[in-house]
Amino acid sequence: MKTFAQKLEKYAELAVKVGANVQHGQEVVIKAPVDAGELVRLVTEKAYQAGARRVYFNWTDDRLDRLRLKYTPLDDLDHYPSWKAKGLETLVKRGACCIDIRTTGIGVMDDIDPQKVARDQEIMWEALKTYYDYRMNDRVSWTILIYPTVAWAKKLFPGKIRELAMNDLWEVIFKMTRIDRDDPIQAWRKHAKTLAEKRAVLNRKKYRRLHYRAPGTDLEIAFDPAYHWEGGAAENSSGTPFIANIPTEEVYTLPLKTGINGTVTSTKPLNYGGTLIEKIALTFENGRIVQAHAAKGEKVLQRLIETDEGSHYLGEVSLVPNDSPISASGMIFYTTLFDENASCHLAIGKAYPTCLDGGAGMSPEELEKHGVNDSLLHVDFMVGSDALDIDGETNSGTWEPVFRNGLWAF
Repeated sequence: MKTFAQKLEKYAELAVKVGANVQHGQEVVIKAPVDAGELVRLVTEKAYQAGARRVYFNWTDDRLDRLRLKYTPLDDLDHYPSWKAKGLETLVKRGACCIDIRTTGIGVMDDIDPQKVARDQEIMWEALKTYYDYRMNDRVSWTILIYPTVAWAKKLFPGKIRELAMNDLWEVIFKMTRIDRDDPIQAWRKHAKTLAEKRAVLNRKKYRRLHYRAPGTDLEIAFDPAYHWEGGAAENSSGTPFIANIPTEEVYTLPLKTGINGTVTSTKPLNYGGTLIEKIALTFENGRIVQAHAAKGEKVLQRLIETDEGSHYLGEVSLVPNDSPISASGMIFYTTLFDENASCHLAIGKAYPTCLDGGAGMSPEELEKHGVNDSLLHVDFMVGSDALDIDGETNSGTWEPVFRNGLWAF
């Protein structure tokens, strides 16, 4: 049986060799919370062993962000360090790969003015637009993985002392990321092949529309004729494969911006900037969100939607079966990285141009002609459950089952 230290080393190796797939002579930028120093050092060592030219660090701390928002007036939040934004832009323009190590920050902003939380996110998205454009267009390799916190562990395992709760959470993370397998890297390559097979089926069928039905949900989503499905491994502009999310269980695409009508209700909480938004209910007319409500965090949700014109529309449609390993755990993780891979989900905001034939090389005007949504932000929310049925409209105009009771129907 592997020790914790051995599993953590394998986790770091997975991030470098499979996630970002660091190449010889490449620069690497690691974004990570200060609490994750042990993992960051392992990732750094693995990156240099893979031939990285230099590794740069972008440290974060949710508690310091909370203090900044607590004491900074709303009007003074309209600033993001230009030196940081410029530095990140410079790195991705030189082809650096990006490794993000995230925490949940769960509840850290509960007592902070929701307007401040939303505005702070807006300013960040605006300042880092070019940086995230490079990532969302797959011009560079990038990957995201999680690092646990005591607060998160205690929420998932209430009643346990912090050490036992953290141990249990680490074991869940290692299981969901296949670190508990004899050969995690080979297990991930096999998994990527399985996802590729699913997207190949969907790309052959090329549904014109999808119809979602579930309690609180009756939604139709249309697609541009040039759309296609992605999932599993992607390729950067140099042809190097990488896997953006660890874990990942989804196949995804982009909707026609103005082709969405009906209502949808979320099935899991959304942790947005440290604030939980629960039971989201959205109504769409010709693609635009015309009503938005939430049982908790509604002010943050509505401010999120008002970020810009594109945040009134959807940018992603993602299919995840309800029997995925993360869903089968029966746990709600309160972090999008895990919860979106337990559930079909949609995303408010920017679309991935890579899901349109030739989209990565198109101008903004060309993308707009194909109904590709653009926005400063991209925020996933979960809509899947064992009650979700999805039908697809074929090119002949007939409808056929795609999902039944949250599972693939083919």
